[in-house]
Amino acid sequence: MAEQKNIGNLLEVSAIETSYGLSRVLFGVSLNIRPGEMVSLLGRNGMGKTTTVRSIMGLTQASAGSIRFAGEEIRDLPPYRVAKLGIGLVPESRQVFPNLTARENLVATAANRRNAPDPWTLEKILELFPRLAERIGSMANLLSGGEQQMLAIGRALMTNPRLLILDEATEGLAPLIRHEIWRCLERLRAAGQSILIIDKNVDALTRIADRHTIIERGRVVWNGSSADLATASDVQHRYLGV
Repeated sequence: MAEQKNIGNLLEVSAIETSYGLSRVLFGVSLNIRPGEMVSLLGRNGMGKTTTVRSIMGLTQASAGSIRFAGEEIRDLPPYRVAKLGIGLVPESRQVFPNLTARENLVATAANRRNAPDPWTLEKILELFPRLAERIGSMANLLSGGEQQMLAIGRALMTNPRLLILDEATEGLAPLIRHEIWRCLERLRAAGQSILIIDKNVDALTRIADRHTIIERGRVVWNGSSADLATASDVQHRYLGV
């Protein structure tokens, strides 16, 4: 019966444990994402959200549990293999290539390994982010923080991922830029892009995400829908500090 429940999940993270040296950070974290879903991973700073993402991507290997993507076990794969399977990461620190232009950043890792019939192209990225079109020839290190975030999202989309992961999607950005990022994510979700997102804006997340997982000190403490989270003020206060 357990196997039947997992049918249809694009990403299935089951009871993973991850450590940095002798310091355990994750204690049996589980979550899943179905095709076309947007799922958020929530919690206060230092509770294990980024470590969960790093474990999924193979950047910090989980020592126990299972991580399955499109039916394939990926827990022990190196990051480049995980990326090739179709997971695109927008990391918390953006990590654009500073000495390349915006255009060069976008095309550097472009690929359509799954032979998607309508793949992301440079033109489509610039239509999604008109601000980038204005700065396409600028060096990445000369872009504003918001423009670098758009560039990082565009670069991940240019790999035509089956799953897009965003770690702190709008943190530290000006209100107008945050609005543009949320507009972009709404468009992606409407187009059927599967998304795992970390962000602190609960109002925005409950507006556009399907489901939410909250972790506290490396353990999952709550799962539920947007409707559930929007009305669970006690959960928000206890685990999110809002």
